[in-house]
Order: sequence, then structure tokens, then C-alpha cells
Amino acid sequence: METEKIITLHPAEPTLPFKRHTRAQMAIAFSVAAVSDVLSIWLTFAPPFQWALDLATAFILFLIFGRRWVLLPGLVMEAIPGMGVFPWWVLVVLSIILYDGIKKPAKA
Repeated sequence: METEKIITLHPAEPTLPFKRHTRAQMAIAFSVAAVSDVLSIWLTFAPPFQWALDLATAFILFLIFGRRWVLLPGLVMEAIPGMGVFPWWVLVVLSIILYDGIKKPAKA
């Protein structure tokens, strides 16, 4: 007599329910990014102060959003001379807000 084996597949890591950021967190992060970008324009000719502002901004956004790898490219773009006139921090925050909930589809 043949016995059938039932194989159940479990994901390697348990899927946690998706946790969105609150509106207050998003508003605070957007405000921090906007203020940092405005101050960054005025600090273009004082690089040490601009670097301190960018590190402080990255740290505050890290505290608000948690560990997000998208914060690192924002910090790198702000460190490039002359690129600080673009609103990189606002773009980083918007990308986190818009694309944070997008996950890769599970492979069947």
C-alpha cells in the first residue's frame, strides 16, 4: 500500500503585519526635512555647519522612521558639494511615505 506524504511549506521568516507610520510621524518627518532643506540652502557656503545639519537631520529621521536604508542615499546626496540646493531630505521622506507599504509579491 502506498502512503502519501503531505508536505507543508512555511515561509522562512514569519510575515509580520504591516505597520504604517502615523500621520503625526509623517508630518513631523516632513517638517524636519523641509526645515533642513531650507537651512541647507543658506549653509551652502559653510560646509561644516551643513554637514552637522545633515547628520542631525538623518539622526532625527532615523528616530522617527526607524532603520530605513533610504536615509543613507539622502545623506550621501547632501554630502556632495553643490547638491545641497536640491530638496533631498523632502524627497527621501516622500519616498518613505509613498513606497514604504510596497512589498515584493510572495513567490509561489
